[in-house]
Amino acid sequence: MGEVRRLPMFPLSTVLLPSALLPLHLFEKRYRQMIVDVLEGDREFGAVLIRRGSEVGGGDERCDVGTRARVLEASEAPDGRWSVVAVGLQRLCVHRWLPDDPYPLAQVRALPDAPGFPVAEVAYRKVQGSLRRLLAGLSELGEPVAEMMFEVADDPGLGTLQLAALAPIAVHDRQRLLECDRASERVALLEGMLGEAQEVVDLRLGSS
Repeated sequence: MGEVRRLPMFPLSTVLLPSALLPLHLFEKRYRQMIVDVLEGDREFGAVLIRRGSEVGGGDERCDVGTRARVLEASEAPDGRWSVVAVGLQRLCVHRWLPDDPYPLAQVRALPDAPGFPVAEVAYRKVQGSLRRLLAGLSELGEPVAEMMFEVADDPGLGTLQLAALAPIAVHDRQRLLECDRASERVALLEGMLGEAQEVVDLRLGSS
């Protein structure tokens, strides 16, 4: 088991994946205080998906697998609101939620991938090709999409998370990918998700 550390937490209605950027606009008093504290410390916080509830006001039900993030840019507006850009660093698991004081806090552990069979190069390249094809089809339909000529890490552990961040999939599907403990499982799961999305795109292209 990894070392447990105390970390400010940001429950969100979206999923932050390692290497992805997260723009935030902070207006609630507790999160404005959180960003001040984070900037005075190591600039790190945790981001988790809200399973049920709202980002505003508390009382939400939170996922226990999320991502450790670091603030890259932060600026305060004259009215006290903050604009922040953070980047996802590494998967984390919540060991224990602490009382909000005044913002969410938790004891967390780093969540590296579990040991397992290495991802086959052909399978890793195939899922990259599937994503490029899907994005190209969506672009042809006039949908806003991620850049098709993306580059991902040679390491499938990180690369599959980068692909998950780029994929046009539902929030809870992205959370399923984040919770996968092995890159090989993420490759298989992501290939299936992209295949289902491609079927819909092909139907739309065929009828257009």
